[in-house]
Amino acid sequence: MLEERLEQLFGSPLNLRQKGTPLYLLVKKAINAPILDGRLIGGDNLPPERDLAQYLNVSRVTIRRAIDELVKDEVLTQRQGAGTFVSERVEQPLNHLRSFTEIMQDRGKSISSKWLDRSLGMPRAEERAALNLQDDDLVVRFYRLRFTDGKPMALELASIPSQYILNPFAVEGSLYALLDKQGKRPVRAFQRLRAISIDSERANLLSIPESSAVLYIERTGVCAENSPVEFTRSWFPGDSYDFVAELQNTL
Repeated sequence: MLEERLEQLFGSPLNLRQKGTPLYLLVKKAINAPILDGRLIGGDNLPPERDLAQYLNVSRVTIRRAIDELVKDEVLTQRQGAGTFVSERVEQPLNHLRSFTEIMQDRGKSISSKWLDRSLGMPRAEERAALNLQDDDLVVRFYRLRFTDGKPMALELASIPSQYILNPFAVEGSLYALLDKQGKRPVRAFQRLRAISIDSERANLLSIPESSAVLYIERTGVCAENSPVEFTRSWFPGDSYDFVAELQNTL
């Protein structure tokens, strides 16, 4: 059965020796091919290194280097004690204002959270600027690690003016659902995205190596009355998301 799977993924045993090209790059290309054409999809496990080496007629050192390169490219992900898997990616549109819960539920994912902080306090400078607050106003902060199907998928720190949510423990699931009940759900938002290297504390929470590239997003959400009601900072593992947007020619 293993032999059949290897043949299904890679075809007949390949001659991977090509003059002038490092062998590990040829192996990398061979492993990536069934991912590119859909024979391996997000969440699928890669055959064991030993079997890949035997089938492709290369050393395990070469297989390991090729896999390491694909892990760096965020095509593959490794889970300690479980093996090597094709990275699962969530396609998230940038032109629709939706919550993490709504996006994952649409994809049939099981959602859970680990609360890191729920508190009421004085606004920091960035919160005052984003939410148009005075120095003596209060904000409620919700900081949590978000999971889908048991996998860490995002760190999310949301700040809400206390006039909209006073109790830090009022949110259990979707923050947007609670704001919607009060008629204060954001109807538009300004988002700023950039790639950053993650610090050791957040890397540990997301179960990724320190200094890994992650996508950092700041979002300020505005309700129908044109008042800012949400200032959220999120950290997304780079191997988990594709952010897409539809662009139109306005000329």
